[in-house]
Amino acid sequence: MKLIRSRDNPFFKQLKRLAESGRERRKCGKTLLDGVHLVAAYEAAHGPVETLMASESALGGGEIADFTAGRDIVVLADSLLRDLGLVDTPSGLLALAPIPALAREPDAGGDAVLLDGVQDPGNVGALLRTAAAAGVTQILLSPGCASAWSPKVLRAGQGAHFLLTLHEEADLPAFLAAYRGTAAVTCLDGATSLFAAQWAGPLAWVFGTEGQGVRQELIDLAGLRIRIPMPGAVESLNVAAAAAVCLFEAVRRR
Repeated sequence: MKLIRSRDNPFFKQLKRLAESGRERRKCGKTLLDGVHLVAAYEAAHGPVETLMASESALGGGEIADFTAGRDIVVLADSLLRDLGLVDTPSGLLALAPIPALAREPDAGGDAVLLDGVQDPGNVGALLRTAAAAGVTQILLSPGCASAWSPKVLRAGQGAHFLLTLHEEADLPAFLAAYRGTAAVTCLDGATSLFAAQWAGPLAWVFGTEGQGVRQELIDLAGLRIRIPMPGAVESLNVAAAAAVCLFEAVRRR
């Protein structure tokens, strides 16, 4: 067991860089996981994390003390864990872990969810969790999306990352141009009600940025334009909520 209390410690400085920089995470191929649930989900899918850490106060008893019992860990002063700023309320358990490597290129004949410029980490994490729950395991994220492996997206995903194949910085137009199933995009112009629309075979859903929606280039490539009927006096749905409605309508039909 190693105790770190200084912000000048080289290992803590590395953690700080990883917490703050997507470029650093990509360069090192590592990310930070916060909380017992997330660490356990990672280890169930990919084996032990590289380094397990806990705050001093978390080792006094409870879930984190039980989870770390008998394991070689690094102990961080509570103030250092807060300084990392990973999430608004740190759990007291942290892990440094390799980002899982992709084993294959995107499958142009399988179900998929495409995210076009979705920037809010909470929305991206919720979308990943919803896709995993709906059984869609292939996710393509365009440039401009929140980093899938950022701590806040990981926290919102609640372990869904480790059930999915994530393709970041993906060329969405190229994927849709080659896609062998039905591409469905949520939009308003010329769109069919979700509950009346017809499709068969593999399905790729395209969901767009919170403010502007899906790019016109992608709308033009989609074979199916979908709108969600909203009889209430609300102009639009949050992108994660809209994705949940669409994905589980597909589940219901199947």
